[in-house]
Amino acid sequence: MSTAVPATAANSSDPIGFVDPRVLLQIQSLELRARHVVEGFATGLNRSPYHGFSVEFTEYRQYVPGDDPRYLDWRLLARSDRFYVKRFEDETNLRCLLLLDASRSMDFGTLGHTKFDYARTLAATFGRFLIAQRDAVGLARFSGDVDEYLPPRYRAGHWRRLLVMLDEPCTGKATDLCQPLERVAERLTKRGLLVVVSDFLAPLDRIETSLGCLTARGQEVLVFQVLDPAEVTFDFQQPELFEDLETGRQLYVDPAMLRRDYQSRMTEHLAAVEKICGRLGVTYRRLITNEPLGDSLGELLRSRLRSRDRRNRGTNRRPG
Repeated sequence: MSTAVPATAANSSDPIGFVDPRVLLQIQSLELRARHVVEGFATGLNRSPYHGFSVEFTEYRQYVPGDDPRYLDWRLLARSDRFYVKRFEDETNLRCLLLLDASRSMDFGTLGHTKFDYARTLAATFGRFLIAQRDAVGLARFSGDVDEYLPPRYRAGHWRRLLVMLDEPCTGKATDLCQPLERVAERLTKRGLLVVVSDFLAPLDRIETSLGCLTARGQEVLVFQVLDPAEVTFDFQQPELFEDLETGRQLYVDPAMLRRDYQSRMTEHLAAVEKICGRLGVTYRRLITNEPLGDSLGELLRSRLRSRDRRNRGTNRRPG
């Protein structure tokens, strides 16, 4: 695995509108940022294989004159000699909880914006996209524990409450990934989608058990690990004083002497996070804060389609 992650250039021919985060995050309004990404993504979606994803097949009903023949089930016709069409309904019952790391380690950034600015813009983008699809969206901010919790809802005013929570600065201290995930697992009584946005720069000894609590309860989990480029490359040039944002501890470091060992340890840590997710069937995506946000919506959409397919396989009712 390469430790150096180059900046992703914007592609003017890409209709999804990948905007350089350094430009996007200059927009003060979090809502405007989210709208810009979602609208650009929606433009590209019209030309993608996901067109029409917002409807969900639920059951069969008998054909009546005037029904669209494209939805006839020809296999069922051959077996039963009867005409049935697939019935669809708007997919409005997805429940999604966004779990956002608000610990002090997220307040680091070398590009004019911090990891937290990037992460909460990502969360706002997901929230706007899902609410536009009439899905229920909630938010949990965490550091050492779940600091704030807004249950998944789809109702008037809910989007505004979610934005207010996202606009608050990260004030948490130490990062504890395990306890917040376990607390969230206790709160979630219905199956849905859980999106974890964090730098995952914390001990991983219990993280597999904590994520496993969620997958064992039938939750589909997406993990987005957000990192600043300097955290991956450790491309600092001059000896200087480094400060731990969470403990306040200061240490004078010569980057040239530590770079190789640092990069080796970081590579091992990133690989460990990815392997844990792989073993649990959790979708994992690493995001560097110089990379455009638009493609992350594609991962979210693919997750929705997978969830829909699983529900269809389990709930489709065929006439006898």
